Amino acid sequence: MANVNINFNGKEFVLSCEDGQEEHLEELASHLNQKFDSLKSTLGNIGESKLLLITSITVMDEYFETKKKIDEKLKELKILTERFKELKNLIYDYKEEKENEIKKLNNELIQIKKDIDQSKENYEKIIDNATDKIESFLKKAESESPIQ
Repeated sequence: MANVNINFNGKEFVLSCEDGQEEHLEELASHLNQKFDSLKSTLGNIGESKLLLITSITVMDEYFETKKKIDEKLKELKILTERFKELKNLIYDYKEEKENEIKKLNNELIQIKKDIDQSKENYEKIIDNATDKIESFLKKAESESPIQ
């Protein structure tokens, strides 16, 4: 435990605190002394006990106002966190939907390529068959008619 000399309302006090907390205790005491001096100059000489009570109430009021603001911000943060989770889920759903569409389109593209290849093969067979028949017809026509 560390001891810290504190000056409050013109009087010296020795307070104890955890090691390493000395500077923080001095800062708190300084802040409280400023509040006390400010109220003293505003309210005049109303007695030390009453002034200490008013100072304490003023500090507690600031504390509760700050706590209230923090609680409101925590609620806002919670709402934003929920909205972010919803948005994240929507993004993942959208991504999955688009990936499925791409997969479907790729399958359709593969099928179209197969159909084109099949059509090309069928067309080539038709051309080959027609060519064979024309050649056969021409050979037959040549053999049946003597050359003059």
